[in-house]
Amino acid sequence: MSPLRTGPRTRLLGAAAALTALLAVAGCSSSGGAAQDDADAKITLTVNLFSDFGYADLYKQYEATHPNVTIKENRADMGAHHQNLQAHLLAGSGTADVEAIEIGQVAGFQPQAAKFVNFLENGVDAGQWVPSKTAPASSADGKVLFGLGTDMGGMALCYRSDLFKAAGLPTDRDQVSALMGDWKAYTATGKEFLAKSPNKDVRWFDSGGNLFSAVEAQAPIGYYDAAGKPVVTTNPAVKDAFDLVAGAIKDGESAGIQAFTPAWDTGFQKSQFATVACPAWMSYQFKANPPTDGGTWDMARIPGGGGNWGGSYLSVPKAGKHTKAATELAKWLTAPEQEAKLFTEKGYFPSDQALWSKPEIANHTDPLFNNAPTGKIFSQSAKDLKPQPLGAHGAEIGTALGNALTSIEQGKADADGAWKKALADIANING
Repeated sequence: MSPLRTGPRTRLLGAAAALTALLAVAGCSSSGGAAQDDADAKITLTVNLFSDFGYADLYKQYEATHPNVTIKENRADMGAHHQNLQAHLLAGSGTADVEAIEIGQVAGFQPQAAKFVNFLENGVDAGQWVPSKTAPASSADGKVLFGLGTDMGGMALCYRSDLFKAAGLPTDRDQVSALMGDWKAYTATGKEFLAKSPNKDVRWFDSGGNLFSAVEAQAPIGYYDAAGKPVVTTNPAVKDAFDLVAGAIKDGESAGIQAFTPAWDTGFQKSQFATVACPAWMSYQFKANPPTDGGTWDMARIPGGGGNWGGSYLSVPKAGKHTKAATELAKWLTAPEQEAKLFTEKGYFPSDQALWSKPEIANHTDPLFNNAPTGKIFSQSAKDLKPQPLGAHGAEIGTALGNALTSIEQGKADADGAWKKALADIANING
């Protein structure tokens, strides 16, 4: 569930800054010790999120079966949410009862695993999720599981079949998948589209930052190696992904529209791009901004095969006021029944691996994408995933590289200059 997952992210606050932030926001969340809850006592459970996780109906369902529980959800933007959580953990108070953590941020909380409830000691079977989902939200020794997987960002390629047809490209999703089996074929097809499309205002993809996120996410090693060491400057996969996207920008394939901005909404509505690398959670964007010209979106397999872009966890800090009740709520929200419902109704693909082969997931189709077999496409993407090692500042590194590509789109830098600026910014992040 990540409508804001690729938005700007800032470096996690240091100790002094964290305490300052704490004074500003402590009144917004629950605080106190890890008290045992009276099963009959009237309580309010606070849930802190950084975007819409689609939980509104589930809260009502839970409250109906737990009449003593009222659930209050708070939202902050991506950076502020994680900074506040770090500050509250440092202070030992001020956390919500349930706190979401985004996958690009979770490695930064591993050293503080002991400050969260250990779900392994509360009836949770870690085998519910794939190891690539549980490992980042576990302590280094694997004895503490501090985050329960919500969704994951299985990837697909969303494309405008009407715009493809106008440019003489195949529109059948199987043929589209075959045509663009890898990213070089994808950008080559983009050149062909630009040459043949009768509407010269339509670009091939929305933004370089979005495309880079999808390409880089498929590399076995990304920003960090298996030992947690930053390898951006020496990993050819990162530079290759950057160069591929920079080249496509130079060829005029990018609309240069920043994701999660009003301009991006307009881009969907006014058909300013023909393809989008779309993780499962992004389906909300298509629903909220249908093309005003009556165009139709369809969905094919992502070039390059599997991959994951985004995903989150629910955690229960020990500093919360109602840890026992919060643990039960977090377990219920991430249980198979609720994860399946969130996919079929909201489009958030479950990280519960057993669901991928269940008929309600595997056979799910979505009329929003011309009845594409979204369950099959995202399940296969998840199965083909080669998990990357994660690091504490992966989100900020991704933002620095995305900003560099934006500077190329805006004509402020060439590819070499943008890459050097990105490396300088990354050195400051890791420094």
